Amino acid sequence: MRVLCYSSFTFSYLNRARVLFQSVRRHHPEWELAALITDTPPAGFAFDPAREPFDRLVYAEDLGIPDFRAWLFGHDVVEACTAVKGPFIHQACTEDYDAVVYLDPDTALFARLDPLVEHLRTHDILLTPHLVDPNVDDAAIRDNDMSASRTGIFNLGFVAIRTSGEGARFARWWNDRLLAYCYDDIPNGIFVDQRWCDHVPALFDKVKVVRDPGYNVASWNLSTRFLEIDKAGAITVNGSPLRFWHFTKLGPTGDTMTKRYAGDNYPVYEIWNWYKRQIEAATDPTIPERWWAYGAYEDGAPIDKAHRRLYREREDLRAAFPDPFAVGDHSFVAWLAAQGAGA
Repeated sequence: MRVLCYSSFTFSYLNRARVLFQSVRRHHPEWELAALITDTPPAGFAFDPAREPFDRLVYAEDLGIPDFRAWLFGHDVVEACTAVKGPFIHQACTEDYDAVVYLDPDTALFARLDPLVEHLRTHDILLTPHLVDPNVDDAAIRDNDMSASRTGIFNLGFVAIRTSGEGARFARWWNDRLLAYCYDDIPNGIFVDQRWCDHVPALFDKVKVVRDPGYNVASWNLSTRFLEIDKAGAITVNGSPLRFWHFTKLGPTGDTMTKRYAGDNYPVYEIWNWYKRQIEAATDPTIPERWWAYGAYEDGAPIDKAHRRLYREREDLRAAFPDPFAVGDHSFVAWLAAQGAGA
């Protein structure tokens, strides 16, 4: 089975993507690896894709999204990097691959994913839930169960499909939904791509919900997953091999949630410390922290999220200002200033 594995990120997450792709290359040298980047390199950073641990580089602007800059302006960084996952996987279904696997840049493999490939021989869509065992502690229910109810039953840091049949039909549907409705808008029932995928088991056949606890281990499910490392270095989760870990929210927030639910399960901290060392080694100091080329107007002023929302909701503004990043007379930002809502 010919597999394409891709991840979507900006240059500020290049260090995480490097760790991910290095881990995938280690365990699956036969897979083709693609980096989907919604960004442009910062000044002073010498980016040489040939030296990176992936095979293909695709810039989001080359996906053929109509009126790309205007469309992109309507999204913040998380929304944008999530939305482009849809057109990429849809287009990959027209290429010479049997399966496509998506992994978030802040994940890392610890073993081969052969069981997933085997699932794809009989199923067309694979998803992993945030939770595969019920919580019984009230704090864990509030933190994890209720969070999943708000943000989506399935964690879309991973999805895998066959490029034919229901997998291709899903990819087309996901493409359409993410191009039009990939927003962080929980009050209106949307959380980027995840809430949409709550519908998948109802809308599509040949869907496999992967409940093995060795997949997509993260802070939100540590309350029900116990890790062990044997003398040979083999890592298990509730007795199953650890396949991949989702190192979400690297920093104080991730540390707090990990400590809250890992408790004295010390292998968890060993894995996190390993990851932090890998990230440090993969970090290029010439990339500014939180860099995103599309996070500011052309004069460098940051774009307020309210301005993005206003622009995407007003067809008249999109028609009047086809390049909303521009500055100067007759620009969107000048119009905002005239309304008393400038940058």
